Amino acid sequence: MEVTCFTVGMFQVNTYLLKDTPTGHCAIVDTGESDELVHRLKALEPAPDIKMILLTHTHLDHAGALTLLQEHWDVPTYMPAADRPLFETLPHQGTMFGMPHLDRPCGRIDHEVHDGDTVTLGETTLRFLPTPGHTPGQGCWHDDDDIIVGDTLFSGSIGRTDFPLSDPEMMAESLRRLTLLPGHMRVHSGHGPMTTLGEELKNNPFLGYIRDERGIVGAPGFPWMPGLGLQKYEEES
Repeated sequence: MEVTCFTVGMFQVNTYLLKDTPTGHCAIVDTGESDELVHRLKALEPAPDIKMILLTHTHLDHAGALTLLQEHWDVPTYMPAADRPLFETLPHQGTMFGMPHLDRPCGRIDHEVHDGDTVTLGETTLRFLPTPGHTPGQGCWHDDDDIIVGDTLFSGSIGRTDFPLSDPEMMAESLRRLTLLPGHMRVHSGHGPMTTLGEELKNNPFLGYIRDERGIVGAPGFPWMPGLGLQKYEEES
């Protein structure tokens, strides 16, 4: 599978074009909040054979331009089922974050996905892994080598858990689950550069609690939520 990143919009969100190499079939993952992704995809030669739109979660920078994409590519759209309450706030989500000019229509959802659901892109099977915490339905799409994680995990950081509907304890458990996948897997995040699961498990300061639990030698950890190793790190500081 070929993965092409397009960083778009005022939030500099990473959106992705996934291409099944044998067939040329493509999927869009996440949308940005403006029409920038539409223009960048339309400029590609040859034109991508887009078969589906996949969402990792439904904050406005990841799902706000869904209707704009659907005007050009009338293809099935897949959304994490647990993010439905957040998705339905898109018409006033910009206002919720103090940016009313970014209020967006919801767009059309054809399929709500759950843990373990798969989609077929040509000869590639993409699996859905829920990683809630940043949002109730935040999840990842992956094959055996690449995983598109939305705002679950970044190079050297993790997604914020102080937004409405976020949950730090759910995020901690999601990161435990995510890092059980093979370390060679390339991590394509919603913001910032590509990394690997192995690199983050060893060096990401926000994953120190996992290293402690598993006896992994790596960088010092950072206590990013109440009660998560805080006493230990305070004693060591």
